[in-house]
Amino acid sequence: MSYQKSSISKFSHQQMRNIGNFFRLNPKSDRFTVKSFHHVEFWCTDATNVARRFSWGLGMPLFAKSDLSTGNTTHASYIIRSGDLNFVFTAPYSPFIAGDSGKAAASIPTFDGDACRAFSASHGLAVRAVAIEVEDAQVAFNTSVAHGAKPASPPIILNDRAVIAEVQLYGDVVLRYVSYKKDADINNFVDDGSCFFLPGFELISQSNEISPYHLDYGIRRLDHAVGNVPELGPAVSYVKAFTGFHEFAEFTAEDVGTSESGLNSLALANNDHMVLLLMNEPVFGTKRKSQIQTYLEHNQGAGVQHLALTTEDIFHTLREIRKRSGLGGFQFMPPPPPTYYKNLKNRVGDVLNDEQIQQCEELWILVDRDDHGTLLQIFTQPVGDRPTMFIEIIQRVGCMTKNEEGKEYQKGGCGGFGKGNIAELFKSVEEYEKTLEAINETIPQPTAA
Repeated sequence: MSYQKSSISKFSHQQMRNIGNFFRLNPKSDRFTVKSFHHVEFWCTDATNVARRFSWGLGMPLFAKSDLSTGNTTHASYIIRSGDLNFVFTAPYSPFIAGDSGKAAASIPTFDGDACRAFSASHGLAVRAVAIEVEDAQVAFNTSVAHGAKPASPPIILNDRAVIAEVQLYGDVVLRYVSYKKDADINNFVDDGSCFFLPGFELISQSNEISPYHLDYGIRRLDHAVGNVPELGPAVSYVKAFTGFHEFAEFTAEDVGTSESGLNSLALANNDHMVLLLMNEPVFGTKRKSQIQTYLEHNQGAGVQHLALTTEDIFHTLREIRKRSGLGGFQFMPPPPPTYYKNLKNRVGDVLNDEQIQQCEELWILVDRDDHGTLLQIFTQPVGDRPTMFIEIIQRVGCMTKNEEGKEYQKGGCGGFGKGNIAELFKSVEEYEKTLEAINETIPQPTAA
């Protein structure tokens, strides 16, 4: 499938209003060297079907596997990939077939079958690990624990090629550190039949019928991960203390709530703003229960609420996703009222032309901006049975700059996180919840015998 960049991408930071007047304090306080997001691992009960659904729904081809066919009798894991974005779906095999040899063959040595089964029972389909690539996973782990992080798994060397380690992030979610040997030859990882992603994974052949390499809807990387926690203050202080990440943005109920519900939110960023971790807490005393509280109840505690995936052409990406919405893919939250788009030209008419604004209305895209750039975004409905986790598709416009080598890149967090749109999202979720309530009211309730 040919892929054309949207004309939106041509806008540079110099065309944004007032960009020179906006400054964010960046203390560059990371406690260890952070490179980028590496992958997100989902724990589930059926990795095969969940991986295929996400692959089809998001246009992310199946890339690598570790399962019975590769000698792994402990867990089945499948990787789907698009650009720099890697999703891993893992499910346990029967403990009666694993044994010691199965444990040795496990490609993710931190995996625990009993923990995975308990995790799925508590949370349903959910994120277990947010992984970031670091310069040295052992250093990152030791430094984190020395600054208060709760250890989940000490550093483990994989085939003398990679190191992984884990600390608790929030709830049952771990922050996983991944690093590779500096002298490792990545090409050899592929030549010997294994995958450079992590040793123990095998590449899925392009000729294999379960690997639809032609799928590419334009998704390129993980922009940020958002977690819901009962109390924002302690959770933020905990993560800041062991990572050194700094505060990047903050929203309060007054900023983003509606007359019915709201939240408080804070974003943490690493030095170059390419790893962004956001956390939300519920607010109380509103007409309706905070959607964050609804999440916490259905998820049985803190966890990842949504993952924001970037695309270079959101119009193309959404058209491809929508083609498959009723065919095993993902559906989106209801659109904002028509008045939202009537006012859009006044807000972003210097960045989006009339045709692009019309496409935003057609595809239900929300648009927001800060003094740095512009953000286009849309949210799916929950991806599983529970009203918990969902996906956000975004495109950031502006904030182009050059690194020390002269290569042009876009600054992380360009355009913010949709502060001006969250109220609209809340309204959509409220309408979605009301439809569920209406359905429940029509279902006959059991009576006592």
